[in-house]
Amino acid sequence: MHVRAYEGQCTAEETRHTAARSLIRNPKLTLFALALGTFAIGTGEFGSNGIIQLFASDLDVSIPVATYAITAYAFGVVIGSPAITLLAARVNRRTLLLGLVVLFLAGNGLSALAPNIALLVVFRFVAGSVQGAFFGAGAVVAAYVYGPGQGGKAFATVMGGLTVATIAGAPLGTFIGQHAGWRVMYWTVVAVGLLAGAALVAWLPRTDDLRGGSIRNELNGLRRLNVWVMVTVASLGISSIFAVYTFIGPFVTDAALRDAALIPVALAVFGLGMAVGNQLGGRVADRYEHGGLIWGYGGVLALLVLIGVAGSNLLILLPCLFGVGATMMLAIPTIQVRLTGFAPDAPTLMGALNLAALNLANSLGAIGGAITLEAGWGTLSTVWAGFVLTSAGLLLYVVTVARVKPRVIGGAASTLSIT
Repeated sequence: MHVRAYEGQCTAEETRHTAARSLIRNPKLTLFALALGTFAIGTGEFGSNGIIQLFASDLDVSIPVATYAITAYAFGVVIGSPAITLLAARVNRRTLLLGLVVLFLAGNGLSALAPNIALLVVFRFVAGSVQGAFFGAGAVVAAYVYGPGQGGKAFATVMGGLTVATIAGAPLGTFIGQHAGWRVMYWTVVAVGLLAGAALVAWLPRTDDLRGGSIRNELNGLRRLNVWVMVTVASLGISSIFAVYTFIGPFVTDAALRDAALIPVALAVFGLGMAVGNQLGGRVADRYEHGGLIWGYGGVLALLVLIGVAGSNLLILLPCLFGVGATMMLAIPTIQVRLTGFAPDAPTLMGALNLAALNLANSLGAIGGAITLEAGWGTLSTVWAGFVLTSAGLLLYVVTVARVKPRVIGGAASTLSIT
C-alpha cells in the first residue's frame, strides 16, 4: 500500500518535471552553457599554475611569494564559495549563476590589472569564490534538465567543462601567457567567461522551479555529521590525484629521464583520463550507491603502487597517469550524489562543499608529496603520500557512510544520519 502510494507520488513528480522540462528550448544548449562556464573557471584556475613564474618576475617577487596567489584562489573556493551560497540561498539558480559570472569576470579582469602581488592575491581570492557556488548551482540546473534520479550524470556534465580545461584550456592559457604575457592570459579567460555568460543568458531556463530555498535549510545541511564525514572522505581520498598531478613534471624528467617536452603530453594524458572517468562516473553514481567511490578509490590505490614501483618506465607511467585521472574522477560524482542525499534541501551548498573538498585535497596531496621529497625518498615517493591519504579516506567511508541505508519517509527517499 505504502509502496504503491510512493510510486504514485514519484510518477506524479516525474510527470510534473517532464511538463516543466518541455518548456526548456534546447536542453543540450543549456548543458553546454553550464559546461562552458566551468571550462572558463578551470582555465583560469589551472592556467594560473602555468604562468606563476611570469607574474612572479613581472611583479618582482620570489616564486614562494607568488604562490600566495594560487593559495588565495583555493581559499576563495573553500571559504568564499560556501559563504556566497549561503548568502544567496533564496536567489533563483539562474540569477545566481549569472551573478557569479559577473563576479568571475571582475576577479579575472582585476587580476590582469593587478599592479602588485598583494592585490593579485585579493583578486585571485575573488575569482576562486565563484567556483564552488557555480558548480553547486550548475549541478542543480543540470539535474533539473536531466530529470529525477540522474544527479550523478548532472554533476558529471558540469564537471565536464573542468576536465576539458585540464586537457586544452590550461595548456592553451599557459602558451598564451608565455608568448603574449601573463596579463593577456587572464584577459583570455575573461573573453571565454563573456562567451559563457552570453550562453547562460540565452539558454538557461526561466522558471520558478529553480528558485532558491531558505538559509535555514542550507544551514541545517551543515549540522549533519555525515555531510562533514563525506567532505573528509573526499578531501582525504582525492588528495592522491594531486600527489600525482602536481609532480608530473618531475616524474617525466627526473624519474623517467625523458625530455621536458613530454611534460605537456603527460598532462594531456592525465586530463584525458579525467574526462573519461568523469563521464563514466556520472552514470555509475546514478546506478550504484557506493560503487563509484569504492571502485574509484580502490583502483587509484592499485595504480599508485604500480607507479611507485615501476613509474620510471615511461611506457608504464603514461597509462598509469591516464588510469589515476580516470579512476579518481569515477568517484567524484558519487561523492556529490551522497552529499546531496544527506542534505537534499541544500543541493547548491553541497556542490560548493564538494568543490571545497577538492581544493583541500589539492593542498593535502601537494603537501604530502612535498614531505616525501624533502625526506629524500625519491621523485616517485609522492605517490605513497597519496596512497596513505586515499586509504584513510576509503577506510573512513567503508566504516561510516557506506553503512548508512536509505529509507522512505513521508513518500520521499531519504537517508538515515550516522549521528
